[in-house]
Amino acid sequence: MDTHIGSVDGPSPAAVNGAVGCPASAPGCPIMSSHPVVSAGEASLGRHLARRLVQVGVSDVFAVPGDFNLTLLDHLVDEPGLRLVGCCNELNAGYAADGYARARGVGACAVTFTVGGLSVLNAIAGAYSENLPVICIAGGPNSNDYGTNRILHHTIGIPDFSQELRCFQTVTCHQAVVTNLDDAHEQIDTAIATALRESKPVYLSISCNLPGLPHPTFTRDPVPFFLAPRMSNKMGLEAAVEATVEFLNKAVKPVLVAGPKLRVAKAGKAFVDLVDASGYAYAIMPSAKGFVPETHPHFLGTYWGAVSTAFCAEIVESADAYLFAGPIFNDYSSVGYSFLLKKDKAIIVQPERVIVGNGPAFGCVMMKEYLSALAKRVQKNTTAYENYKRIFVPEGHPLKGEANEPLRVNVLFKHIQDMLTGDSAVLAETGDSWFNCQKLKLPEGCGVGWLFARRYEFQMQYGSIGWSVGALLGYAQGASDKRVIACIGDGSFQVTAQDVSTMLRCEQNSIIFLINNGGYTIEVEIHDGPYNVIKNWNYTALVEAIHNGEGKCWTAKVKCEEELTAAIETALGEKKDSLCFIEVIAHKDDTSKELLEWGSRVSAANSRPPNPQ
Repeated sequence: MDTHIGSVDGPSPAAVNGAVGCPASAPGCPIMSSHPVVSAGEASLGRHLARRLVQVGVSDVFAVPGDFNLTLLDHLVDEPGLRLVGCCNELNAGYAADGYARARGVGACAVTFTVGGLSVLNAIAGAYSENLPVICIAGGPNSNDYGTNRILHHTIGIPDFSQELRCFQTVTCHQAVVTNLDDAHEQIDTAIATALRESKPVYLSISCNLPGLPHPTFTRDPVPFFLAPRMSNKMGLEAAVEATVEFLNKAVKPVLVAGPKLRVAKAGKAFVDLVDASGYAYAIMPSAKGFVPETHPHFLGTYWGAVSTAFCAEIVESADAYLFAGPIFNDYSSVGYSFLLKKDKAIIVQPERVIVGNGPAFGCVMMKEYLSALAKRVQKNTTAYENYKRIFVPEGHPLKGEANEPLRVNVLFKHIQDMLTGDSAVLAETGDSWFNCQKLKLPEGCGVGWLFARRYEFQMQYGSIGWSVGALLGYAQGASDKRVIACIGDGSFQVTAQDVSTMLRCEQNSIIFLINNGGYTIEVEIHDGPYNVIKNWNYTALVEAIHNGEGKCWTAKVKCEEELTAAIETALGEKKDSLCFIEVIAHKDDTSKELLEWGSRVSAANSRPPNPQ
């Protein structure tokens, strides 16, 4: 069965006997024929949690120590299958768990009570928006302190310990506060299973005096979970496919568009199978980049309204039928609600629901099953692709510069494009890197295809600046087979720069392009003001100071194409085993044309006057 949530399709390498996530009494759960002899130390709560994490595929837990979680961290450290990765702050630990979940299917972070929990909260909210199963573990107060009317440190000074829990209730799909041993096993197992089943973060608080204690419900080797796969209602599936086939087969020039929820539906291969069977041209929404191959001959590019890939929007918006698989329509993805789409021409396929035109709607229909069934029924129609070929004109190349001319951003990304191979992964920070990285053509293996976790990541729904530093740490730790290229703006880097330190401690060899243009460029294009200008840092000197002679690190500051070419050659050659930090000096007004257009439309959407009351 499929349990690898981070992949668009792949089965989890962590599943034991094909099972993860439910009590041993559940139907289909493999029961060990004999229970191993268990010593008291190995049957503790902390050891049980550690082994559960390993069992579901977590090999690295990103943590910040605090007095309420120290004994729990001891047990995580003692687990042979786990590495405890100490981060510089809780926000980055959460971002790292987010990045790790993208690479490995599930991530985990461990923080202390309230001061740690409320610090990691923003990262957990971002993981929730991106449908990522992250297990957020907080060390809680001593179990004897609950209900005593005492005031504890790390709280807001009142004898109510529930503030942290209440904050997490809105950004996690499940919460558990473990204050006694009798139901600790059930609470831990339910939380982890829910994260996997719902593909959302969960919050798990464990009293600080419990991790080392044994209980009969804990075993040295926890019985494997079993997560029952969600199945479609057969009649609903047949009705949805029938209605869709009728809708599409009478269309003259239908197209397909892949959306970001392909990941949570694990439907990437099914989408590609539908492309092959139908002959339709297909595009991706921006936040679905990397979920389906970009090397397929019928690939149009990114559909992003007014800032779409050239000739892509024209084909999509002129189609008489378009099927969106797993879309998220928000003000960013729709460029300030400026899509030229009509509901009566659209089929909207969500992970468990299908809407055909203005109706009907079909619930309890799993996207993966639906797309697979549709591929067997739909008639081949290549009209939209043929129309695209008629109007397509290859895009131009950046103007050739003079010797030692100041480096332009479009020249930088031309060189990044040349760096990409099947062994690469790309991570784009919120900002103009969204638009420049979106134009990169992912080679085979760099995108997901249908066998691997996605090799292109960014956080579009939540759009938290600074996300990329922690996410790079986590993603690179989880995808050690790839060399990650991260494109980060100077403003974003200043938010979370510290965990370059942790990358060095983990001996990672990512390549960071720090684009120094003196401010929050994406905000400038939405609404400019003095608050968008930041203090300039000597970024390479900062990274050298963080390096401090410990670990493999190489930095370069480049101002022209000649220096960039030399830096890339060194990063890919002599310093291929080092963390490479390349600071690119760019003009403050050097932005992509897409950002200029997008920014003006989002600004217009943001500044709409109030409706009359």
